[in-house]
Amino acid sequence: MHRSELADFLRRRREALQPADVGLATTARRRTPGLRREDVAGLAGISSDYWARLEQQRGPQPSPQVLLAVARSLRLTQDERDHLFRLAGHPAPERTSRSEHVHPALLRVLDRLHDTPAQVVDDLARTLVQNPGARALLGDQTALKGLSRSAVWRWFAGDQEERARYAARDHERQGRVWAADLRAALGRDAAPPAQRLVAEVLRVSPEFAEVWARHEVAVRAEQRKVLVHPDLGEIDLDCQVLHTSDRSQALLVFTATPGTPDAEKLALLSVWATGWPAVEPTTRAPEVGPGQERAVVRRSGRW
Repeated sequence: MHRSELADFLRRRREALQPADVGLATTARRRTPGLRREDVAGLAGISSDYWARLEQQRGPQPSPQVLLAVARSLRLTQDERDHLFRLAGHPAPERTSRSEHVHPALLRVLDRLHDTPAQVVDDLARTLVQNPGARALLGDQTALKGLSRSAVWRWFAGDQEERARYAARDHERQGRVWAADLRAALGRDAAPPAQRLVAEVLRVSPEFAEVWARHEVAVRAEQRKVLVHPDLGEIDLDCQVLHTSDRSQALLVFTATPGTPDAEKLALLSVWATGWPAVEPTTRAPEVGPGQERAVVRRSGRW
């Protein structure tokens, strides 16, 4: 572990970032250049004291999991991420097209989407990062482990919560979309993770086997979809897709037509995600019409 070089690298990368670069509000009084230690520590999910000790050359060796979080919080490129690992005394992660390292360009766009649900996924339908709006709309998908990280697995392996997020009339079409996108991913990179996912879903799902046998291929693209929120009901949305150049990752942005009840529901979700504490409705929401969201939400976070 190269303590002095690691400390210098962390400090310089932190100071090179501005709050707007990572989606933070800029305050009038900032006595230090770039981000503060507590800013980066919060983004990485570690304590500010732990970060301070790293910059002061007296911290313990960070684990690979912590380093991945640090690399993401500092918006490092893959070369910079690999350098960070080596300075911390770990081998650099193996480079594959399906890296856990979120593409910095996608993160920069995500950081600016404060009032719009958005998330970054890989081509095996695994969610890598979500903003608060996406968590409010779709649930926290980044906490899932193993095969359950993939929406394809959840859909075909009988996860009723996953299926309940889509209107029942769209289930057949959505299953074909998942299979066609997975077929395209397998064609680009038939690495073991993709092969294992296909094999396991084929093993547990006759429905997937039937759809897979059609050999349909289509890359995830802009899509109109109806999502079903447990408290707000159906929300008719446009899903815009921004791919990396190798199509291994994509930023999904969920929007609704302005002036519609669907847009009002998204606005309400934005309040839940970023506003008041204890935002957990105790009963199903009433129908929300244009201009009514402020009458529905109370500062207590209850209906």
